Amino acid sequence: MTRPTPSKGQTRPLDHITVVSLEHAIAAPFCTRQLADLGARVIKVERPGAGDFARAYDQRARGLSSHFVWVNRSKESLALDLKEPTHLAVLKALLAKADVLVQNLAPGATARMGLDAATLRAEHPRLIVCDISGYGGDGPYRDKKAYDLLIQSEAGYLSVTGTHEQPSKSGNSIADIAAGMYAYTNILSALIQRDKTGEGSHIDVSMLEALGEWMGYPMYYAMDNASPPPRSAAAHATIYPYGPFAAGDGGTVMLGLQNEREWVQFCQHVLQQPALATDARFDSNARRNANRSDLEKIILDTFAALTAAQVIERLDVAQIANARMNTMAEVWAHPQLKARERWTSVGSPAGDLPALLPPGKQSAFDYRMDAIPQVGEHTDAILKELGVQR
Repeated sequence: MTRPTPSKGQTRPLDHITVVSLEHAIAAPFCTRQLADLGARVIKVERPGAGDFARAYDQRARGLSSHFVWVNRSKESLALDLKEPTHLAVLKALLAKADVLVQNLAPGATARMGLDAATLRAEHPRLIVCDISGYGGDGPYRDKKAYDLLIQSEAGYLSVTGTHEQPSKSGNSIADIAAGMYAYTNILSALIQRDKTGEGSHIDVSMLEALGEWMGYPMYYAMDNASPPPRSAAAHATIYPYGPFAAGDGGTVMLGLQNEREWVQFCQHVLQQPALATDARFDSNARRNANRSDLEKIILDTFAALTAAQVIERLDVAQIANARMNTMAEVWAHPQLKARERWTSVGSPAGDLPALLPPGKQSAFDYRMDAIPQVGEHTDAILKELGVQR
């Protein structure tokens, strides 16, 4: 995997925008990495020595942390001990020149350093300050610790995810990702607004509200104390058949039916039992849903004589939506990602690492895909730029 030679103009949307980030873990780093993808200069302030504690989560990415590798490319690392007055003065000098401050420190931490939004915006009216926290800057939950899984629980995500017997968390940090995405889009909006008004702004993003927005369907489904969508593992809670089914070779195929026309096609071309289409147990989605166990046995008995590839071939003939349940190794080797040339590589302290390009093929510019920094790698250069001697 090689880095593509830039083929477009090198003007990116956020060129000349400087972002200073007091960040750790996932939500804020994911936000700022996406700003860096668009050309922003992101200065990541880290503790001297250990740096962002996400650096030590694991060593799965050729000796580096998988989480850290994912969300920290294209950044400059500045090592500062903010308990030291001289180091805090360096940060304040940086903020005087910055466009955006992003922070996801513990509630109240920036205020204790004189870096709260009200103070900073009084000193720097064009500065955009984005605070990311578990529950927001006020309210009774403001000071509660908030990790990703805890927010999945508070936002009701766990209550509708998993099996009937056991709730299940998301396989990735979905609450952090949601918060990082809304911080990112809010900052982009604030930059556009500043171009119109000349004024910066304060953005307060909470993980609870971000994931709560993504819970809109189950919340409305359970409106006015109605029963919520049942936990149904990887199957759809209210549409059937829609979910994973085992084939005879041990593979698993995901399939989904959306309407009665597709049900007829499924019976004729996939199950090859056209009479089932008018069976009174299965002749509407409501009846198929009510008789899941009977229909599941018919489907599994049919698929047991087929390989996963043969099942998919039948589904494609019937024009029924389907997918393989890929492993991580199979995603790395996915033919569609390869065909669309979505892979590149980025530098790191462990050498070049493969990386997916950001979603959205761009005709106007190349995404920035620079190296993942070592702790404090850019400290000397930034201090020199500010005219500060160690």
